[in-house]
Amino acid sequence: MRSSSEQSAVMVVERAEDSGDKEKKKNKRRSNRRSKQNSPNPAFSSPNELRGESSMSVGNGGKTKCCTASMGCLSSRQLELDANPLSKHGPTSSGIAFSSMPIMHVNERPEELVPSDLGGSILAKSCPEPIVGGGPRGRSLPSHQVEGQAQSKIFAPYWSMETVNEALEKGDAFKVLFRVNAHNRLEAYCKIEGVPTDVLISGIAAQNRAVEGDVVVIKVDPLSFWTKMKGSNGPSNNLSTAEDSNLCLEANGKAGGSSKGKSKLNMDFDCADYGNSTVPQKGFHYEASSRNGDELNGPVGYNSVNGYHQSASDSSPVPSTGKNEVLNGVQRMCATISSYPSKRPTGRVVAIIEKSPRRDAIVGFLNVKQWFYYRDGCKKYAKRNKSWLSISNHEYIEMIPTDPRFPKLMVLASSLPDCIKKRLEDEDATVEMELVSVQIDDWSDESPFPEAHVSCIFGRGSEMESQINAILHENAICCSEFSQESLSCLPSNTWEIPKEEFQNRRDRRNLCIFTIDPSSGTDLDDALSGQRLPNGLVRVGVHIADVSYFVLPDTALDMEAQIRSTSVYMLQHKIPMLPPLLSENVGSLNPGVDRLAFSIFWDLNSSGNVVDRWIGRTVIRSCCKLSYEHVQDIVDGMIDAETCNSFGDDLPQLHGHFEWADVIGSVKCLHEISKTLREKRFDDGALQLESSKIVFLFDEYGVPYDSMLCERKDSNFLVEEFMLLANRTAAEIISRAFPDSALLRRHPEPSMRKLREFEAFCCKHGLELDTSSSGNFCRSLEHIKEKLKDDSVLFNILVNYASRPMQLATYFCSGDLKDNMNDWGHYALAVPLYTHFTSPLRRYPDIVVHRTLAAAIEAEQLYMMYRRMSHKVMPGEEVPRCFTGICFLKDAAGSSEGREALSAAALKHRIPCTELLADVAAYCNKRKLASRQVKDACEKLYMWVSVKRKEVLLSDARVLGLGPRFMSIYIHKLAIERRVYYDEVEGLTVEWLEATSTLVLNICASKRSVRRAGSGYYRALDEVAWVINPCDDHTLEPDMESTKGCSAVQHSDPISKSEIDPLVFPLTVRLLSTIPVALHAIGGDDGPLDIGVRLLASSYFT
Repeated sequence: MRSSSEQSAVMVVERAEDSGDKEKKKNKRRSNRRSKQNSPNPAFSSPNELRGESSMSVGNGGKTKCCTASMGCLSSRQLELDANPLSKHGPTSSGIAFSSMPIMHVNERPEELVPSDLGGSILAKSCPEPIVGGGPRGRSLPSHQVEGQAQSKIFAPYWSMETVNEALEKGDAFKVLFRVNAHNRLEAYCKIEGVPTDVLISGIAAQNRAVEGDVVVIKVDPLSFWTKMKGSNGPSNNLSTAEDSNLCLEANGKAGGSSKGKSKLNMDFDCADYGNSTVPQKGFHYEASSRNGDELNGPVGYNSVNGYHQSASDSSPVPSTGKNEVLNGVQRMCATISSYPSKRPTGRVVAIIEKSPRRDAIVGFLNVKQWFYYRDGCKKYAKRNKSWLSISNHEYIEMIPTDPRFPKLMVLASSLPDCIKKRLEDEDATVEMELVSVQIDDWSDESPFPEAHVSCIFGRGSEMESQINAILHENAICCSEFSQESLSCLPSNTWEIPKEEFQNRRDRRNLCIFTIDPSSGTDLDDALSGQRLPNGLVRVGVHIADVSYFVLPDTALDMEAQIRSTSVYMLQHKIPMLPPLLSENVGSLNPGVDRLAFSIFWDLNSSGNVVDRWIGRTVIRSCCKLSYEHVQDIVDGMIDAETCNSFGDDLPQLHGHFEWADVIGSVKCLHEISKTLREKRFDDGALQLESSKIVFLFDEYGVPYDSMLCERKDSNFLVEEFMLLANRTAAEIISRAFPDSALLRRHPEPSMRKLREFEAFCCKHGLELDTSSSGNFCRSLEHIKEKLKDDSVLFNILVNYASRPMQLATYFCSGDLKDNMNDWGHYALAVPLYTHFTSPLRRYPDIVVHRTLAAAIEAEQLYMMYRRMSHKVMPGEEVPRCFTGICFLKDAAGSSEGREALSAAALKHRIPCTELLADVAAYCNKRKLASRQVKDACEKLYMWVSVKRKEVLLSDARVLGLGPRFMSIYIHKLAIERRVYYDEVEGLTVEWLEATSTLVLNICASKRSVRRAGSGYYRALDEVAWVINPCDDHTLEPDMESTKGCSAVQHSDPISKSEIDPLVFPLTVRLLSTIPVALHAIGGDDGPLDIGVRLLASSYFT
């Protein structure tokens, strides 16, 4: 697959080889165009003056005929819809000059026409001269880039702030987050708080220059112009009709119509929405500078590894004004949606309130080949005008983003870095292989594309280091070293616990405490202990590193930790939130050394109920560092007190007076009670969508060479149960003690519409699914798992789809939702209160929670002291734990002594106010999402590298969707979903049997190069299928020549060596059937990274 510059090259070559008669006609048209360019009023009287038919390559090498036009060209149908969303039959009030736009055929792709495919007819034989107008910021553009561009405004002007505020107060407009469909950039969705359905913003005119992540103000269209909801004709069997929605758009030529590979299943329709997340203010610190280690907010993204959007955060919109009028506006919309459930509201952007930080970090490639053709045409003018030899201020180069949610951009060639300009002057075409980042400077209402400048150059797009640096850059990850001011806040590496801390804390060094982490883990922030009591209860202890002791509020270290907000993990690398001296040494719960901790102890009975609990600051000493593998071996009985000595160095070192029998006994005790807690949690309605996880295998150079699927085991669940219980306990204490200033975590209910679609699909295939609650959902999935016990692959696919309606959990301030406590709950965990407490070495919110807990504990101690001093407690009478015990004493909190104690403790520990804490929560949400996007992008990169090293990877796939044009398949070994398009393929016949949802593909003897209807060429068969002749000697093994000299060839290759038998033509494909496919790596030096897929088939007619 090549860039659009190559498509322009095809146009140039083919035209240069035309006959003499054609050349004369071209010269005549060229002369006409030049005269128009030199005229004082360049206007066009008809579309034919702008269009010239050309033959150009599309897709992976196939050909099509299309119409070329200006930089601003779009389909006439697209412009009709964009210019006036309230009109269904053409523009009546737009100022767009439609005569300058070409006609687009139904199956043509809007994105293919702009701007790199423009004006090809003038590149080979003429030197175009600049014309005034049409360029970004009113600058001149070369006519090969702007030929035929309309002079009138394309976009409507933004509303004034006065108008915006008035409309927001009246509920006539809404402040929302702008989210773009990654499979179709002409579709964007905005979530209005309290409205169950997203508002569709379709077409570039309606989007009005907004980009992914912008906070915008939208105006909702009247009901008569709302679109039809996808799948609204009845119960949806979405997975079995994967292309229904796309066919509808393409067949009708609607704005935002999907092109091949650009649309998606309804089920994963929306992307995550985190709301109006701003960086902390008013005392919490941040840096507003842009790149290279300085903090910026990350955008909302999608799971690029699996090829679909992450679950939509449908109830986390940007907050609006909260006025009664706004509420009335929301109520009116809800009433209309309820009355017309088959309609999707549409709207348009009228103002941009807050620009997305991603505007400063758009990664992609420069399309320099087209620029070279333009320069070649100018060379013959160099003798007459030497200024043509240098790069002028009128030349633009197209930049194509790797993220499909962003538009193409125009970069002023004279603004390029000197190193790139020098290479361009030397005609170095490899510049287009360089991965760069640009910043948007301006987007005028007269230009369909924003103007930008290159801000960063990463290197070749096929190199891992370049890709990783680009990933970190576009997600605003701080990669710089910690400042000296931050490091000065830390103790020395020989630090020991001060004596006064032993007096203020409980000493628990005599307990058998150990950590359980990955074998390569270095930041150990949680430890466990377990012991059976004489009364039959089990006392479980969770011990968390007391990071808040070292990271004091408003210090330089606190500022930097807040800016980073979270550690970023990239499988082979880690970017820590805190300096290694703290996160891996004095703050980490390393074995054999005294450490400060926050500990929670529970006394649990055999049913898993908490009988009593204690929480406070302690001093502990871990006796050993266990890995998950060690714990699993203990649980499975492979390691016990009698055989442990035979393992020798395979077991970690024990410290202190403890024996392996003590550790093994504690692990088994904890495992037993964790199973009880887990069973109890699911009985109470918890939901867990457990699926296999991709694990990559790396060679000694840190390069991935293979991958495998891995499932979590009992050792993972053991740790998980106690961390969940600790987080729930912390949430209860801080929300009761400080109801206005508790940092909590919520998980909204999933998109019910998507759940209903998934439920209908399962029902169609005889699988009963109840989504009325999280508990019923989980239980019905367990029943399906039992029913599909012989088809675990299909069940994993169902779990994958079941997770898509789920929304992302987010941090919030309790006081911010004080009047709406029903929204505090966590849907998946089925608990009313939850927070993060157990990972303070890698999450800043946990540090905030630690401070709040410390304040609650201190307030409790102060209250008890006040009671004794006021003689309200009889001598010898024990004062109950009023704020941290199982029972929270409201009377104590509401008393004068209680209020005074809570206020004094909050002041001492710098507990933030509601408004400030809400900003911190929103900022942490953005940074957490950015960290997740880095992890997902790195996984996609590693997958791409491992597949590229194999050249071809053979695998089985399951068919999830079928139709006359394409099938949707799921490759279980890589846990990704892809599409195979088989329409308009040379030498391939397609028979779609609607009644039985059956597809028949066959090879035809006669070859058709030109479509029967419409312009263009058929695609080559080898783009869709790898067809093997049985008479040939094919081992179906990947060609490993590309890995010679690499260490990967020394490793086992479990995926590539699996036996995959090809299908035989004619192919008969049904829903949920298994088919063989051949996978290959796409992109790198010439585009975004992706995994391509072809059918694996066999035929004698090859």
